[in-house]
Amino acid sequence: MKSFFKKTALVAALGATLSFSAMAADLQPLNSDTEPDRIAWSELQTKFGDVPTPKEGLRIGGVSKTLTNEYWRTLGEGYKQYADKYGVFVSYLAAANEDDQLGQLSIAETMLTEGYDAILASPQSDANLQAAFDTAKSKGTPFINVNDAVMPLTEYYVGCVQRDNGVRVAKWFMENTQGGKVAVIEGQPGVYAVKQRTEGFTQTISQDDRFEVVASVPANWSREQAYNAATNILQLTPDLLGFYVNNDGMALGVVEAVKAAGLLGKCWVFGTDGISDAYKSILAGELTGTVDSFPLLTGEVAMEVALRIVGGQDIPRVVATPQALITKDNVAKYQTTDSAKLRETLLAE
Repeated sequence: MKSFFKKTALVAALGATLSFSAMAADLQPLNSDTEPDRIAWSELQTKFGDVPTPKEGLRIGGVSKTLTNEYWRTLGEGYKQYADKYGVFVSYLAAANEDDQLGQLSIAETMLTEGYDAILASPQSDANLQAAFDTAKSKGTPFINVNDAVMPLTEYYVGCVQRDNGVRVAKWFMENTQGGKVAVIEGQPGVYAVKQRTEGFTQTISQDDRFEVVASVPANWSREQAYNAATNILQLTPDLLGFYVNNDGMALGVVEAVKAAGLLGKCWVFGTDGISDAYKSILAGELTGTVDSFPLLTGEVAMEVALRIVGGQDIPRVVATPQALITKDNVAKYQTTDSAKLRETLLAE
């Protein structure tokens, strides 16, 4: 019953705020992968010059999806690492778990009540932080959507091209195998990144008649659910060629299912995000690969964007951050926690 009332309250709040936004906003609903008003992360300095000197006492709020996933912890480290260069205070908070949408909304609204100068937010769904965005808009407080769910009426988005995550994995299968049956383990239903990653993979690989997508099922970002889903798929399709998985935590669960079925080395598994455990698994010869979207660098870029916007610069609606397909062939090239070294590597490509 308690869960029912929480869900009812969330739906009511979102309905009211989305209605307000639709009337108040002068922006078209955002597709962050295709929005023409965009700039690459590497072009910010060239086009806009130095970051404006922040005012004394500037405070930036970071609202995370969760702190149980290494990706989001690392993103927060990127925020702090960049903010420290300018003496800017950062508070980085997350809800109790990755499906506590009301808890995440409460964190964002509290930060706005406390007068933070800008908010960097990674929504749990495409809609759950819209009420906070509306409040920020009414206060004139920049509210920047950072990976991977996308609020349709957000003014600013920082993140990678989500569809390209799936496309890169599909192309690996097309270029490195003779074809076969493949499956997708999706994240949380209704999230923009899940749809884009999944469609990027399935639509690309379906163009090659050597491949058949036999299953595409959600596991809600859960390693355990991914393990169970993969186990069921492998029981039904023991000759499966491989999996594309929407994040690395779930992908590591899929690897365990593949190992349990005695198919390691025969069934390829790709994840998404580039967490350190994914790199370790690739080096161990278990996970085939991951699409790294470099959360530390993404966090730095998002904080840079926040400081530029607060400083009065007219930044494009989308700032695209980098990504790369990581396999045993190039893992050493990208495996670094030194963001300066990583920037050099990416800029040289």
